[in-house]
Amino acid sequence: MVSSEILRLRLHNQLLAGNNMKAPHEIVAYMGAMQAQTFDMARWAIGARLPGIVTDRRVIEAIDNAEIIRTHILRPTWHFVAAEDVYWMAELSRPRLRPVYASYARMMGVDDRIFETHWTFVERMLRDDNHLTRLELVAQLNQEGKAVDDYAVKRILDFAELEGLVCNGRVRGNKQTFCLLQERAAKTQVLSKEESLEKLARKFFTSHAPATLADFIWWSGLLASDAKKALALIQDDFVTETANGRTFYMKNDWVIPAAGETSALLLPQFDEMVVSYKDRSEMIDEQHYGKVMTKNGLFSPTIMLDGEIIGSWRKVMNKKKPEVELNFFEKTSKQKQNLYKKAQQNYLYYLTGQ
Repeated sequence: MVSSEILRLRLHNQLLAGNNMKAPHEIVAYMGAMQAQTFDMARWAIGARLPGIVTDRRVIEAIDNAEIIRTHILRPTWHFVAAEDVYWMAELSRPRLRPVYASYARMMGVDDRIFETHWTFVERMLRDDNHLTRLELVAQLNQEGKAVDDYAVKRILDFAELEGLVCNGRVRGNKQTFCLLQERAAKTQVLSKEESLEKLARKFFTSHAPATLADFIWWSGLLASDAKKALALIQDDFVTETANGRTFYMKNDWVIPAAGETSALLLPQFDEMVVSYKDRSEMIDEQHYGKVMTKNGLFSPTIMLDGEIIGSWRKVMNKKKPEVELNFFEKTSKQKQNLYKKAQQNYLYYLTGQ
């Protein structure tokens, strides 16, 4: 397997080379979890996999209807996850994230003891399908005599999410709200740790292959020992291929898709095609790495050609209408730039429905 074949397979498995799905929930359920740190761009990560089919409004409806849950899970960052997967995935993540969040709180001088003492008040404020923004929660807690600032409430909500008490709720304008998870998603059957490890590995290596053990550890946040155990649980259905000095895992019925039309994509910040791999050497030249990915973990929206990142892009407003501004790493012919007309049309349709 060579680099171009790795990228072609990833485009196919990540649903960026066409698929038969119709709804945002189907995309998220298949992908397992999709990083959703930047909320508007995270929604486009779903839209990019359903070009010409869904709009931003439809993705928001899926969130408002609790088909998709946005919460901190797997790693200490936001993710989209299908409602039916949120409980077992949170249970698997919780032991690893507890000390991380406790460390964050201590570094900012937030007393760990406020978490449990404040959860009762947060639960009461959100009860009966009440969806509040973080600042509204700050105001109400202060009215209750619980002197807190925005940062302390953020840490309280982190821990409340971790314990399965709260998650993001309905979108209000351009603001995210919080609500009670048990009122948002039906509690599902409890899985054993082994069952959860197998399910997570199966989802990742189906939707992100070809991928390595190091990629899985990075994406899942699992301890190396648990990640290896998870791989062992799915080994009968997956095979390995060695390329570029690394061992890649993929389903045992894998077939490299035939080279077809050129794949010209505009992907959002933190898209799974980019962020979920520990080693990104196949997709971007080292000299350009810092132009779209910073050392402190910030990513830019990327221009991708056949799985390789060749530039960045951004949305701009022209007379109150959205447009796309492309920025290629190197001087690019008009013919190659024209390859992105369809991708721009797809993005603008997603935004406006036109």
